[in-house]
Amino acid sequence: MIFAPLAALAGIVLATAVLGLIGPSSGLVTLEAVLAGGLVAFGASIAGFAIIGLRHLRKLESLSNSDALTGLPNRKALHRDIQQAIASELEVAIALVDLDGFKAVNDHYGHIVGDKAIKMVAKIVPDVCGDEASIYRLNGDEFAIVMTGQLAGTLLEGQCRRLIDRMGKTIKVEERRLTLGASAGLSRCNPGDGIDSAEMLRRADVAMNASKRGGKMRCTWFNEAFDRSREQLKDLEDELRTALSRDEFRVHYQPLVDTETRQITTVECLLRWERPDGKEVGPAVFIPVAEESGLINPIGLWVLRQACCDALEWEGITLSVNISAAQLRNPEFPIQLGHILEETGFAPERLELEITETCLVLDPVVAERSLDLIRGFGVRVALDDFGTGYASIGFLRQFRFEKLKIDRSLVAQAHEDDGSRAMMVSSITLARAMNMDVTAEGVETEEQAAMVRAAGCDQVQGWLYFKAMPADELVQHLNKPVDRSDSAIRPDKGSKVA
Repeated sequence: MIFAPLAALAGIVLATAVLGLIGPSSGLVTLEAVLAGGLVAFGASIAGFAIIGLRHLRKLESLSNSDALTGLPNRKALHRDIQQAIASELEVAIALVDLDGFKAVNDHYGHIVGDKAIKMVAKIVPDVCGDEASIYRLNGDEFAIVMTGQLAGTLLEGQCRRLIDRMGKTIKVEERRLTLGASAGLSRCNPGDGIDSAEMLRRADVAMNASKRGGKMRCTWFNEAFDRSREQLKDLEDELRTALSRDEFRVHYQPLVDTETRQITTVECLLRWERPDGKEVGPAVFIPVAEESGLINPIGLWVLRQACCDALEWEGITLSVNISAAQLRNPEFPIQLGHILEETGFAPERLELEITETCLVLDPVVAERSLDLIRGFGVRVALDDFGTGYASIGFLRQFRFEKLKIDRSLVAQAHEDDGSRAMMVSSITLARAMNMDVTAEGVETEEQAAMVRAAGCDQVQGWLYFKAMPADELVQHLNKPVDRSDSAIRPDKGSKVA
């Protein structure tokens, strides 16, 4: 703003000079001369303010189209550039890139480190993609890459694959080395397609979510089938909401048998959904929808409350309930668990929560915090499906599980393969050394039962002894040795996610 006063001052000086030229020396100082000088000064001032105003407008426009943290163009600039390219009848391709592990960085190290990580990524993306691509930061940990012209889609896909490979490596932020990872969704628009920038971005977002669901660290092109699938999933989500309100869910229980006493010591609750039309919806279908929509939280609480009520009178029997990764990430879950225990009067020491290895890998900091609160109630925690590929000895030491459940796939392979058998035995030995109980899942034959019993398992679970059954059927099998002739081995597949 300093230029405007200077311009005004220049005008005054100019006016003075004019007066000096026509004034005292000539004796012709007149009112007209004074007015002329004033007009010159006024005009110069206006010109100065106009220059400053234009500069500020350009600066404001630049700021409105830029991301404050990274300096990259923002979402507004992205829409502007895509629309211009579409109007020029060019092929346009866009990639939406989302960092896979950014939330864990924020949770573990704080937002200051998170912001520095974003700045680092904002330098990496242009370095990988080169000058032919335009880079944008949309919000949070989302970036967009745009290419235009012939073969834009092919070139952009290649750049995305290189970027995903680069993001799979560590980046240095201060003294820390972080691995963020990235997933990408791509969409394109050819001349005459008739779609705008908003639709292109939506399609890229749908494709990016498909990359996430497909295992992350990959890039996926938008397919119209995605929209049809999304519509079906939305319908299923609506049906799930109705099912919860109409009490269409059922809880069945599968016993765990002690290898020494051959008595039932624990029951695991399994969720089933029976629709009014008599059709059963498999857990592999509705549980992922429940998790993605957030319905897993109210459904999980319903299962937990119902199971505690059912098992209240089963004296001496431990109740095992599966908890999903989404529930464990919910900061309110430990508090809700405490309320349910208080409402139902169920003894915390009789409750065992099962979590999978995936829960720990996705968000170990939040998981550890929640598990500490849960253990504070006196509730036990078991690691389910051990042997499927994620958990390490470090994880077992960090989370201090009370029980380890050997996955059914490892049990089946151990019966047929010496290497798998050695792996199973070493897992059991490790659990024993860390004071964990051990359960073998998926035991279906007497040979498998004898093998896991000899290896040191405390409990056996599987169709060899019992299928999952309603609470009223379970009661007759409690508090007595299992009679094989009385066991029910017909498969009854319920969801392990509660």
